[in-house]
Amino acid sequence: MNDRILISGASIAGLTLAHWLTRYGFKPTVVERAPAPRSGGNGVDVRDNAAEVLRRMGIMERVSALATDVHGMKFVDAADRAVARIDIRDPSSVEIMRGDLVALLREMTDVEILLGDSIDALEQDDDGVTVAFEHAPARRFDLVVGADGLHSNVRRLAFGPEERFVRFKDHYFAFADADASLGEDRWVTMFNTPGRMTGIYRSGNHAQAKAYFIFRSAPLEYDHRDVAEHKRLISGVFGADTSWRTLELLGTALADPDFYFDALGQVRMDSWSNGRVVLAGDAAWCASPASGAGAELAIVGAYLLAGELAAANGDHRVAFARYDAAHRPLVGKKQQIGPNVRLMVPRTEGGRRVRDVAARLPLVKAAGAVERRMRARSTRPLPEYAR
Repeated sequence: MNDRILISGASIAGLTLAHWLTRYGFKPTVVERAPAPRSGGNGVDVRDNAAEVLRRMGIMERVSALATDVHGMKFVDAADRAVARIDIRDPSSVEIMRGDLVALLREMTDVEILLGDSIDALEQDDDGVTVAFEHAPARRFDLVVGADGLHSNVRRLAFGPEERFVRFKDHYFAFADADASLGEDRWVTMFNTPGRMTGIYRSGNHAQAKAYFIFRSAPLEYDHRDVAEHKRLISGVFGADTSWRTLELLGTALADPDFYFDALGQVRMDSWSNGRVVLAGDAAWCASPASGAGAELAIVGAYLLAGELAAANGDHRVAFARYDAAHRPLVGKKQQIGPNVRLMVPRTEGGRRVRDVAARLPLVKAAGAVERRMRARSTRPLPEYAR
């Protein structure tokens, strides 16, 4: 029942979902707008039930072997002197570069993938969904899953315009490749001016570093697919900043063809399904990069969606409701991002000084340990599914 399933998006949520659907006997097809699997991205955290999902897939040891080995965050002044450090190492969590994780998931997922294409239209009826593509001929599927990110095309087609669901969080960010010599090995180095942050992320296990830029702003009008426009926006905000190493990092970032820019935003929806169409990953519940939970939510949510479809023998009406009920409590917790943005991007010079003093206190390290213990106690056991 409902075996033919189209998944839009070949990133963490889409590939994890395709793997588990295949294991349960479904016949998923993946469509991805990019002409090749996306290899870039920043570091993502795998913890708690997400790690258990990857163990059940047989790849958690390989994920651990590819860990970034970043020790923490370092805040510096304009002379590059460290004014505070926060150790963020967590023995219960593994950070891996997004591109490395996607490559592993792709290796574990033997399905048809339509690269360089996208869904143009969806038409539901009682028996299935007719899908029109931008390039490939139209096809029929039993179910359609939108795992296509914050600016989800499937969500727009099946649920309505983006502005109904995306909540802007007052900041924009960008990241791209950077010269590793500009940052300290195994640390995320951050420099602040009021409402802005320039930083460099240097993994212990990767030669390539990442430059980061975050700035506070009112909503901006721009095309989220126009990389040239994104580079102009970042240049306009940071291009006159001669302090610290901002211009050096900006120069290497602007030269990167995989330069990434977007708003900090969250997706809030009362339901993740509409008939035979359902959402997963950032398309359904993006908690924003500031949450540090994007990969965790994507992996666990995909596992639950596939499992509930298997348990219901493909009955989407039963499975979608159970998936929503099972995953929404974790999503709600992770969308409470707390002081993360204020920590990284203080609004004022006074706020920066208070942050630096607080970061030097032992209380910060103790708070992290308490948070990990509370998280472990509140984590619900991951269900087992069979079909």
